[in-house]
Amino acid sequence: MLDLTGKNALVTGIANNRSIAWGIAQQLHQAGANIGVTYLPDDKGRFEKKVQELVAPLNPTIFEPLNVQDDQQVQSTFEVIKDKWGKLDILIHCLAFAGKDELSGDFSNTTREGFTRALDISAYSLVNLSAAAKPLMTEGGAIVTLSYLGGVRVIPNYNVMGVAKAALEMNVRYLAAELGPSNIRVNAISAGPIRTLASSAVGGILDMMHHVEKIAPLRRNVSQEEVGNTAAFLCSDLSSGITGQVIYVDSGYNIMGM
Repeated sequence: MLDLTGKNALVTGIANNRSIAWGIAQQLHQAGANIGVTYLPDDKGRFEKKVQELVAPLNPTIFEPLNVQDDQQVQSTFEVIKDKWGKLDILIHCLAFAGKDELSGDFSNTTREGFTRALDISAYSLVNLSAAAKPLMTEGGAIVTLSYLGGVRVIPNYNVMGVAKAALEMNVRYLAAELGPSNIRVNAISAGPIRTLASSAVGGILDMMHHVEKIAPLRRNVSQEEVGNTAAFLCSDLSSGITGQVIYVDSGYNIMGM
């Protein structure tokens, strides 16, 4: 029933096999989408090699470096998409960063540099990538990003990333309103805590995962695959009437009062 055959999907944010973006990419591929992947470039090329080896089974037809703080790289990536694909149907935004010092202790100790960097990479990048994607989504499209409960409630040690996720969720609403007339839908998935490279920087993340297992209605944490399934649904015609929404995939934890 869920068929993405013939759809071109760009997936950002894959770092390793624990990345939520990796779970999403696998589910999109399984549904028949043509996959493109970006990776964060570094001087020694470590990320490029690691990500390239990981995604090889998906046979990505686009594999490009992308540092979202570099506008030239953003432009170059979408020029490659235009040249190779001609159009873009799906954009997966799985990009977030805050310094480890910003993810523990007092929120008021957040530096100006740390605050600016977290908002730039974690929130503004969705705006920038959506602007670049819009001209290529000539037949409409779907944009999906990743949020977290810390954007609407105070989560210990989440600090500046919570502020960034709050901004990200409002970005989703404003972009959905702007792009809707072009039949481009924009949604977010607010996933429960999953052990990833990014989440490991948050102080007490394992305690939070254990807490969810005890409190969430389903009494367990969620998997990459479950988040990936929801992303695939949001990118398919099955969700054609859904835009501007934050969909919780967290075993129901967000409804609880503790």
